[in-house]
Amino acid sequence: MAERFSTHCQGVASGTDKTLINIFNPAATPTKRGRIYDIMVGSVATPADQAAKFLVGRTTANQTEGAGYVPNNLDPAGPAGEYDSGVGVYSVEPTYTASKELLAFSVNQRATFRWVAAPGSELLMAATQNYGAGLKTKSSTSTQAYEATILFEE
Repeated sequence: MAERFSTHCQGVASGTDKTLINIFNPAATPTKRGRIYDIMVGSVATPADQAAKFLVGRTTANQTEGAGYVPNNLDPAGPAGEYDSGVGVYSVEPTYTASKELLAFSVNQRATFRWVAAPGSELLMAATQNYGAGLKTKSSTSTQAYEATILFEE
């Protein structure tokens, strides 16, 4: 049975092409493929009528993250996972594969967004070193602070 994990970022300022979370497998020879099945995004700023467009895309390199975050196993008795996550303000953005957007959605700052995969429609990540998937803002009407949680299995 697959293990399920959670990764989270908090208070990341949005803008054009700003990554909130990048989930990737740092192993030299990965043995597992990750599957994203739940994404939650909301603003932590004072409510205003601002909006941001978000994309989930395939990544091939993590680059320079604001902070590392070891995903938590949802089963407290479960093992550590193979995947890692980069969160926060990146000084160098992850490398996204062109034209490989997996999910796109827009969020008003006053709303919270949640996407849950239909069974069998999870977003798959490649079993290749440093490959994964990232959640980023593609565009924004202002600089807003968002937090996000991604649930995935491996």
